[in-house]
Amino acid sequence: MRLNTRFADRPWLLPLLLWVFLLVMAAIRPLGLPDEGRYAEIGRWMVQSGDWLTPRLNGSPFFHKPPYLYWMEASTISLFGTHILTARLAPVMHGGLMLGMLYVMVQRIAGVDLARRASLMLGTSLAFLVGGQYVNHDMVVASWISAAIWCFAWAIDGRERPHTGWALAGYAACGLGIMTKGLIGLALPGLVLLIWLIWTRQVHKLITLPWLRGLLIFGAIVVPWFALAEKSSPGMLNYLFGTQQFQRFTGTTFNNVHPWWFYWVGLLGMLCPWAFFAAYQALKPGSTRPQEPDGAPVLSRNWLLLCAIWLVAILTFFSIPKSKLIGYALPVMPPLAVLAAVGYERAWGHKRWSAKAFAALSVLAIALALATHVAGTRYTERKSSQDIASALACAWQPGDKIHVAGGYPYDLPYYAQIQEPFILIQDWVTIRKTAGDDWRREIFEGVDFDPRAQQSLQQPTALDTAVNQAGQWLVQPNSTPAPAGWRLKQQGRVWSLYGSALERPEAAEHKGLAGCNDQRHK
Repeated sequence: MRLNTRFADRPWLLPLLLWVFLLVMAAIRPLGLPDEGRYAEIGRWMVQSGDWLTPRLNGSPFFHKPPYLYWMEASTISLFGTHILTARLAPVMHGGLMLGMLYVMVQRIAGVDLARRASLMLGTSLAFLVGGQYVNHDMVVASWISAAIWCFAWAIDGRERPHTGWALAGYAACGLGIMTKGLIGLALPGLVLLIWLIWTRQVHKLITLPWLRGLLIFGAIVVPWFALAEKSSPGMLNYLFGTQQFQRFTGTTFNNVHPWWFYWVGLLGMLCPWAFFAAYQALKPGSTRPQEPDGAPVLSRNWLLLCAIWLVAILTFFSIPKSKLIGYALPVMPPLAVLAAVGYERAWGHKRWSAKAFAALSVLAIALALATHVAGTRYTERKSSQDIASALACAWQPGDKIHVAGGYPYDLPYYAQIQEPFILIQDWVTIRKTAGDDWRREIFEGVDFDPRAQQSLQQPTALDTAVNQAGQWLVQPNSTPAPAGWRLKQQGRVWSLYGSALERPEAAEHKGLAGCNDQRHK
């Protein structure tokens, strides 16, 4: 009873505990491949190189996305060291931002009870407990898109003149969204809000927004990096916005092709089991505004419309491209949670057993997230190069060269804390003509922005010379035949580590790379 009273007096406490639970889960899972290995390493490389202007993968410029995520990773790594959790703190913190904004805004528009229910639905979901700890741009940009929509909507709805402070916060959120993942940081909030304002006959209020101050804030966030990066790497803007955004949106040659209904079905899993109550709210005939005991509506028509438009507009936008990833649906999780909470109130809120049913479904949702977490961990361990990282980090000496053939171990540089780019062994002449949407294209397109990085791309004949030199290492998949002359040092689940035929004397003070000590303490 005392525990229940504590939660009743502090309705924000359970959502906070769910965020702490997310933090714990983020600390105990190996880096997923390829995304987490790729993006965590870009942040680590910023710290090691001291170059925070140009994101780099294997030492080559990587302009697929703007740098906000990498800056956040580099900051946490600088403060707390190179560990799995420090790489994940950025999505975890922004997952907390999404959850906190949902609670605060729903409390303002509908009261504490609905705010608590909606935030618990989001906080127990796969979208939050799994998506919120995954190192990529999806949760980060989703949190800023959500913040922008909440801020502008709260600034405008029901007021003769928009609230300046909330509107300026909306401009800042759009700027940070662009700095995270490009144009969708502005386009998606703009699309949702414009449709909503037209539908609710408030579009005339747009002219009264603090445009001058807002654009100054927006420009101060967005312009400096784009200007400096374009000056440093001419053609970056065309590559980022033209190739990686417009062509990826309209093209048919990229990976992850799925049918148009992919996201609509995916929502059932991402907010399971709560999404079914959102469907109830949408499909059940009758009032769309559940009533409080005193007859007052739980949520006004305007805010219900905002949530519905938010959900439909963004999912429709992302359903247009052939290439689809489930993380792209994260921006619609807050309105889906609100609709689910309203649907729950309509369906079961009046039942005597409502509270017990909600608790049971919450446990079920958390159990589903834990099962997914465990399954993901086991899958990752079968693909990871972590098992050879310690051997490489501890054997490495200054001046050594690491060659990689037959693939790219995305997580190896982060685990071993490699100090120089890998020498990537491929038939690069042919690959430039035939490569699809894979790691090889990521690398050679980046090299085109910095010719100095060209030395990291070498033909297979380079191994014939390296094998007879001291301090040379080779990493390649176990499925590839053992290379002539190279000595097997360690075989992992997926990757094997070889040393060159010519041994070099061990240094008296040799301590290896920083990843050597990190691996020893695991």
